[in-house]
Amino acid sequence: FIWRSCPQCQDAGIYEFTMGATGDKVKARYTYVYVYENNQWKIAHHHSSVMPEGIDIAKSITEDEVRGLFQLWNSALDTLDSDAVAKRYAKEGVLLPTVSDVPRTDYDSIKAYFVDFLKKKPQGVILESYVTSGPGWCMDDGIYEFTMGATGDKVKARYSFIYKFEDGQWKIAHHHSSMMPEAQLAASSGAPAPIPDAEVRSLFSLWNNALATLDPDEVAKRYSKAPCLLPTVSDVPRTDYDTIKDYFDAFLLKKPQGVILESNVMIGTNWCQDAGIY
Repeated sequence: FIWRSCPQCQDAGIYEFTMGATGDKVKARYTYVYVYENNQWKIAHHHSSVMPEGIDIAKSITEDEVRGLFQLWNSALDTLDSDAVAKRYAKEGVLLPTVSDVPRTDYDSIKAYFVDFLKKKPQGVILESYVTSGPGWCMDDGIYEFTMGATGDKVKARYSFIYKFEDGQWKIAHHHSSMMPEAQLAASSGAPAPIPDAEVRSLFSLWNNALATLDPDEVAKRYSKAPCLLPTVSDVPRTDYDTIKDYFDAFLLKKPQGVILESNVMIGTNWCQDAGIY
């Protein structure tokens, strides 16, 4: 499919590669945008992607089935085998654990976390759950409570699980678990009044307005002293001011401006969460 506009042109369609080293054939979609530069046609933009029909896309999943995925992970905890738990995570899974400051981004580091955590003999139950899903992925976030069999202690925490369909199974691609802030702030005084849902959603505009300045310092200052940014177009978790600013140095070159399409708000004492689609 060819489009022309002097001094540029575009060719978009489908091509197939034969890999001489193996004989494999790979079909893909492509877009080339060419510009006339120094008396030659040069590639200004090239997008190539695997044909989506060839990707292993999962069948749709119901909300109850999404919630049931938690039990696969919880049952793995019950084995007290850190290997069994770590295998519930995707090949490029990310775990931001409840009782460790260190992001775990591969099998070995996830397994190492559970070697210690399983000594407490934890078993969890979901108290509140909010599910969203799409082709080949689903997300369950809310509040769960663990009973530590080794001590009888109960620990309540907020959670987010993002699952992806990988190698014929639903695996955990992202897992974030954090202590309930009320318990940590119980001894504090002067906590602000609860924030309304609409005001939580408006906090996005402060961040979006910072993007509009095209100043990475302004955007990075919107994050707390001990933040965690899992960005859209980088595989690297950003956990401090410098790494967050570094990400936006490049991202702001695209001059992004966002709008929220779907929003799910949770609120507590001195904290709030807005999760959805933008």
